[in-house]
Amino acid sequence: MLHDILFLILGLVAVVAGANYLTDGASAIARRFKVSDLVIGLTVVAFGSSTPDLVVSLTSVFEGKAEIAVGDIVGANIFDLLLVIGLCALVDPITVSKQTLHKEFPMVILSSAVLFILACDMLIDGSRFDFLDRSDGLILLCFFLMYCSTTYMVARSTTTVPGSAGNKPVSNRPIKMWLAAVMVLGGLAALVFGGNWIVSAASGIARRAGMSEALVGLTVVAIGSSVPDLTTSFVAALKGHSGIAVGNVVGSCVINVFFVIGLCATVRPFGLGAMDWIDFGVLVWSSVLLWLFGWVWGTRRINRVEGAVLVLSYAAYMAYLVGVRF
Repeated sequence: MLHDILFLILGLVAVVAGANYLTDGASAIARRFKVSDLVIGLTVVAFGSSTPDLVVSLTSVFEGKAEIAVGDIVGANIFDLLLVIGLCALVDPITVSKQTLHKEFPMVILSSAVLFILACDMLIDGSRFDFLDRSDGLILLCFFLMYCSTTYMVARSTTTVPGSAGNKPVSNRPIKMWLAAVMVLGGLAALVFGGNWIVSAASGIARRAGMSEALVGLTVVAIGSSVPDLTTSFVAALKGHSGIAVGNVVGSCVINVFFVIGLCATVRPFGLGAMDWIDFGVLVWSSVLLWLFGWVWGTRRINRVEGAVLVLSYAAYMAYLVGVRF
């Protein structure tokens, strides 16, 4: 068990570090070839924060352990929507922009609802098991293209790029081409090795602890892959920039569903195993609850009481997973 835990930690560190180096190196190369900051932001930086989840998910699917893949995405999105934003609101109440409220929050709700409909075959169609086939994956990818188009049009009219990087500015540090190439190659290597370590370790933990791979994905893997988002958002909240927490979460959640799960299902259709409509329903509820707090009760402001409700909601879901599903 200790061996698996060690490799899980090493894998998470390798994946996060690899994503950072890959993003910085690719940004430097893109700038060297006169690619605009807008395009860099919408491609390299936007996908950078979702790269760890993409690598873990694809590795899991190719190794026949798709429950870890979907569990990681669903668990990470719930973690971000409830715990990350909840903790940030407790530190510093979050003011939600009109654009986020009317365009980005609804997109998170849409992605969660679409995944619920496509994944819950037993509940909706009366099927014998839940399954994401290739047509489901292509539908998700079509929604992803729509999201990219909308994001591009919004970005052209604003000075910052909304999306999964949390409006993180692209680094302006001068990086030599040879070093940028090394960063890209090293980042890719770290992602590959880290992804393999995470999947192997998570499977080992599941076997030894008597847990399903879906449960490990929803908890251990999802929380581990989301720690960078929590750290970034929490530090920003401590510095009085809690609004960054929203941007750091919204795009990541949408890309995780539409692109990561869509790509995985398109490449290799898979069953969902121990995951059921409750897990996908919690994801939908999390996105709706966040939107309601920002629109109805909070008048575009998520206050400390609402932040506490978000945190307690996550704690209740974890208690359900450990007490009922474990």
